[in-house]
This record gives sequence, structure tokens and C-alpha cells, in this order.
Amino acid sequence: MGGFQVTTGSLTVDGMLHYVRSVRFNTSSGEDIFFDENGDVPAVFDFINIQISSEGSMRLVKVVTCDSSAPEGRQIRIEEDAMMWNTGDNQAPSSFCSESCLPGFRQSARKGWPVCCFDCVSCSAGEISNETESRDCWPCPEDHWPNEERTRCDLTTLQFLSLEEPLGITRSCLTILLFLITLLVLCVFKKYQDTPIVKANNRGLSYVLLIALMLCCLCPFTFIGHPMRATCMIRQNSFGIIFSISISTILAKTITVIIAFNSRDPTSRSSRWLGTRMPSAVVLLCSFAPVLICTVWLLLDPPFPVKIQIRDITIIQCDEGSVLLFYLMLGYLGLLATVSFVVAFYARNLPQSFNEAKFLTFSILVFLAVWISFIPAYLSTNGKYLVAVEVFAILSSSAGLLCCIFIPKCYIILWRPDMNTKQYLMQRAISK
Repeated sequence: MGGFQVTTGSLTVDGMLHYVRSVRFNTSSGEDIFFDENGDVPAVFDFINIQISSEGSMRLVKVVTCDSSAPEGRQIRIEEDAMMWNTGDNQAPSSFCSESCLPGFRQSARKGWPVCCFDCVSCSAGEISNETESRDCWPCPEDHWPNEERTRCDLTTLQFLSLEEPLGITRSCLTILLFLITLLVLCVFKKYQDTPIVKANNRGLSYVLLIALMLCCLCPFTFIGHPMRATCMIRQNSFGIIFSISISTILAKTITVIIAFNSRDPTSRSSRWLGTRMPSAVVLLCSFAPVLICTVWLLLDPPFPVKIQIRDITIIQCDEGSVLLFYLMLGYLGLLATVSFVVAFYARNLPQSFNEAKFLTFSILVFLAVWISFIPAYLSTNGKYLVAVEVFAILSSSAGLLCCIFIPKCYIILWRPDMNTKQYLMQRAISK
């Protein structure tokens, strides 16, 4: 090194580096040689690209220069436009044999191929991937569902019969309207309670039936709105108990008429007992069974709200709890309606002026027709449409009972007072 010699002995490595760092000279080619702080010669490299032209001639092109002595950021210089790859152009080839998988897809390895070869498979239903070249998809949390591209999880749409949608608004308006009509009929009967036509049809039972129908009209409000534990426990039980009271009242009215017309001595003690106590006994006895069923139902396995997620929709509805007790209640209600229909049909030919047997028969027939048609609809629908069908069945059956039993009497009371006299009723009875 230009005559410079270093002898060992007491000279340390640090001492040697001190003298080496001060050495700097130029080679015969003009290259500047010096030593850095570690005693290393700065590295200078050139990368040569061998390029073969279309005529077959070969040339060497410097495409990369590495100079560790250059300033920071300029130590490596790359001439990308000067490079020639084996593909015949200056575009760098991909190191993968498959294109990168976009978000919403995952990599699926090809059997027997290198790891860089894969297929892009769309994420399964309920899963997403929001990264490029994702190897896995992950499921959305509860109450969420992927968007169409399956790149993010969005909240699902809650579905229940709401007061804010047309289906719920329509049912609510019909419920209120029917309740007001029933209340109006009750007011008419109360105002004209001393008229013959009201007395002839057992006005006490008429009041009970009208009040029960008013409560039936209020039942749909427990079905409309966000299902909660309290409303789930009340809706089916209140419906079953109130309708059983209505049907048992109709049965009591029919039985009372049959006994009265088949009694040979209406003034006897037994006839008076039948006229005052029999209706109450029939109503209480027939209403006891559904009350017992509903009590056991609420104690053992009461209804409760559940969430059922179907793709991007979360259905909130009431699980009936004990299916056996639910169908037992419906079965008893159907049996009671059938018995009432048979009894009313038997009494249909009694004098029309003193009883409404024909109207009772037709009202029970309408009730049975509504609920028989409700069963297949109940089994084939779900969510808010199931609730809407049941609400419609409650309103239809209540309206059927009200119209068939009370509207004809209201017509006579309000618009045909000449028919609402004892003489007229006696003449009709004699003519029968």
C-alpha cells in the first residue's frame, strides 16, 4: 500500500485502524480507494444484463450500479428501461403462476402444483375476506351478513310486524275500528236493554259476549311490535282464554234457549234455576279448561322471543315453548266451537223471534271456517307474515261473531222499532 508497513507487537487493532483510515489513493484506472471506519474498502458493483437481439447478436448492458461510497439514497441506481427479461421485453415477470386473489376471495391450493399456484375461490355464504391474497375467509359475527362483494360484514335487517310498516298499520287500524264498532254495539244494547229483543236474547250473556269480543279486538296489539318476553307470554294465552269465553257464551245462550223452549212449565223452580244459573255455569265450566292449560303452559315451558337469521334478515318472533300445550289449547278451542255449532244447528228451527239460533249457527260456522283455513297458512309462513296471518284470523273471527249475532239486532233496534215490540214477537212466535 504505497510503501506503508504495519508491524505487530505492542500495536493494537484500534491503533491499526487509526492508520488504515487515513490511507487514500487512486489506482491506475483513476478509481478512488479508501477505507471506512471499520477498515473495509467501499464496495462498488455493476450488474450486467446479457441481451440477445432478434438477429442473434449478444451485448452486455449495465443495468444496476451499487456504490456504497455514494451519498445516502443514491448508493443503488437501477436502469429499469435498459433491462431485458427472458420474456423479450423490459416488463418484470411475476414470480407467481396465479394472479393475486382480490378481497372477497381466498386462495385454494392446486393439488400437485407448487405453492405459488392456486385458484381464487369466492368466500362461502356468511364469510368475508378484506385483504388481497387472503388464504382464509372468516365468518361474520352474529346479526351480521356479508355485502354482495363479501368484503365486509353489515348489520342484518330486523324483521317483525312493526307499527311503522303498511302491514302493521293496516292491522292496527282494523283492530281499532273493530273495537270501536263493538263498543258502539255494547252502548246500543245498554241503552235499549229494556226492549223486548234485547231481553229475549239473554242480555246478561250478550254483555259478556260483547265484552269478550272487545278484548278479542285488543289481542292483536300483543302481536304487533317488537316481540318481548312479556308479550310472547301473553299473546297466545290471552287469545285462547278470551275466545273460549266467547264461544262458551254462545254455547250457553244456545243451551238456555233449547231448555227454555223444551220446558213444559216455565214457572217451575227448575226452569228458574236453569234460566239464572245455567248460563254462568256453562261459561265458567267451559272457560276453566283453557285457563288451566295456559297456567300449566306458563309455569312449565312459557313462550319466549327468539332470533332466526336467514341470510341478511334476522327474524324476531316468539317461540311457543311447549308445542304440545299450544296445540292442546287450539284443539280444545276447536272442540268447543264444534260442540257449539252442533248445538246451535240443532236449535236452528226454534221460533226465530225469541232466539238467534240461526245466527249463532252461522257465526260459529264462520269462526270454524276462518280457523280451519288459518292452520295451513300458519304452518307454511314464517316471521312477520305468520303474525299478520294470525292477527287477520283473530280480527276475521271476531268480526264474524259480531256481525252474525249483533248487527241484525242493532238494525231492528235502530231502524225497525216496530219490530222491537212484545206484540210483534208474540205474533211471530205463534206463526211459527
